[in-house]
Amino acid sequence: MSALPTSSSVINITKLNSYEADFQHKLSALLAFEASQDDDIDRAVMQILSNVKQHGDQAVLDATNRFDRMQAASISELEIPKQEWQLAFDGLSPERRSALEIAAQRVRAYHQIQKNSCGSEGFSYTEADGTVLGQKVTPLDRVGIYVPGGKAAYPSSVLMNAIPAKVAGVAEVIMVVPTPDGVKNSLVLAAAWLAGVDRIFTIGGAQAVAALAYGTPTIPAVDKIVGPGNAYVAAAKRRVFGTVGIDMIAGPSEILVLCDGTTDPDWVAMDLFSQAEHDELAQSIMLCPDASYIAKVQESINRLIEDMPRKEIIRTS
Repeated sequence: MSALPTSSSVINITKLNSYEADFQHKLSALLAFEASQDDDIDRAVMQILSNVKQHGDQAVLDATNRFDRMQAASISELEIPKQEWQLAFDGLSPERRSALEIAAQRVRAYHQIQKNSCGSEGFSYTEADGTVLGQKVTPLDRVGIYVPGGKAAYPSSVLMNAIPAKVAGVAEVIMVVPTPDGVKNSLVLAAAWLAGVDRIFTIGGAQAVAALAYGTPTIPAVDKIVGPGNAYVAAAKRRVFGTVGIDMIAGPSEILVLCDGTTDPDWVAMDLFSQAEHDELAQSIMLCPDASYIAKVQESINRLIEDMPRKEIIRTS
């Protein structure tokens, strides 16, 4: 028999009814906040970008020590040597190592097939009048991948960004990952070793995006920046686009779960948690016509959250 949740663990989720007259107004208000365009965030990002552009390594070092509570004396201390990645990989448990290797193999196989089917060399043809037309596919020289590391660590982000770049033929992959308080994640480092990343710097936020976009004496400028991040990262990528290529502006995580009332409510609760745990600004939304089923999902949420390692972030979001 399950224990009832304590009052401190109960989450009061927002419930909207599409039959109510003010439904559209309430829904618009719920979805209105766009973190990557928030004025305060944008002003802070502009200042960081400007500082890095003008002062290079020193600005990156100062911002990293300040925001990630580091005590690095020089920018060179923020680069992780390859030997440390290899040690992280070699030190994984057999289960984790196997999981990482299988994931990497699947990602690599998919993108290799994608490359082969699209034609790795491009194409050309000659018209009757002698005009040669076609398309040439050329890998970028250097790509920067941003890997979240502030509130959580995601080795999947390393595999899904570094491996496609390497399959495409990108010569150099520079990885940036924040390590608040100097705490490094062994799975992230192991994934970098497995994926073939070339260099890793323990920097994050807007200062990492700026360093990759503009380059510093220590951190080389890249041709494109990819990978998810928080609102500051999203705002920074939007600002540097044009100076450097980007994949997309990915804001805080979102998920919409459509329910017909027949799925195990525990599964739905865990699906909602999967995005809510990423960030306090994340939005997890469920759409269901059955009010009694929504109540069951609410019960599952309140019961299961106690076992979630990032439950405080889930509560906030």
